[in-house]
Amino acid sequence: MKTAFIVLLSLLALLIDPARAQDWAREQVDNSPRHLEWVALQAGDREVATFVAYPERAEKAPAVVLIHEIFGHTDWFRLMSDHLAAAGYVVVAPDLLSGMAPDGQGTDGFESVTEVRKAVGELPPEQVTDDLRAAVEYARNIPAANGKVVLAGFCWGGTQTFRFATNSDEIDAGFVFYGTAPDDREALERISAPIYGFYAENDARVNATLPETTSAMEELGKVFEIETYAGGGHGFMRAGEAPEAEEGNKKAREAAWNRTLELLALFNR
Repeated sequence: MKTAFIVLLSLLALLIDPARAQDWAREQVDNSPRHLEWVALQAGDREVATFVAYPERAEKAPAVVLIHEIFGHTDWFRLMSDHLAAAGYVVVAPDLLSGMAPDGQGTDGFESVTEVRKAVGELPPEQVTDDLRAAVEYARNIPAANGKVVLAGFCWGGTQTFRFATNSDEIDAGFVFYGTAPDDREALERISAPIYGFYAENDARVNATLPETTSAMEELGKVFEIETYAGGGHGFMRAGEAPEAEEGNKKAREAAWNRTLELLALFNR
């Protein structure tokens, strides 16, 4: 009876808070054979805790700067960093909530996902830009990297990827996973890097913005190539990897992952 009760509580935890219940992801990161480390990046007066994952390869590798979801710097986010390192890329993944928790910590200093979401949503845009500039500069200058930097983000991070591309010419491409573009045409005009979008069929909130964005990017002569994955829902890169993943999210994640690797291979040259 006691065992059944514990199992029930575990299942309820997954249903109530799937973004927080990521022991499966933490276990994989803990068992990774690759070199994983935390570094402190200086962004103005801020110190940004940043997770760095290195591939096991002989030649220098492109770098990927990852931007987390609205759920913050989670175990899954670190697992995605390790996945990309396993595929042959240097990964730089800053915790943009660094120093923002009540105790001065980052994501792990908040007591609930609700608090994390609120804090992420209230991050000053200029601060996010400065933090990402520091991460991109660091990634470009890592001795084991080849100087090429791809910026990629999920959910809120996808939106920030698009926004950062309007404020910097220091990235070689932006990978936007189910994120939205700025609604400022003048901002879009400043984009110099190609933007590759990854979207879910069952995500009307985000998808409703795509026709206008696609039209504006085309009129401005910008590269904006998107794919929409049948059966997937918002957050499918995380949800499709979870033990309780639905089939639609699994297939969407697999297809998007394959496309990610195909596009990243362009920067090995």
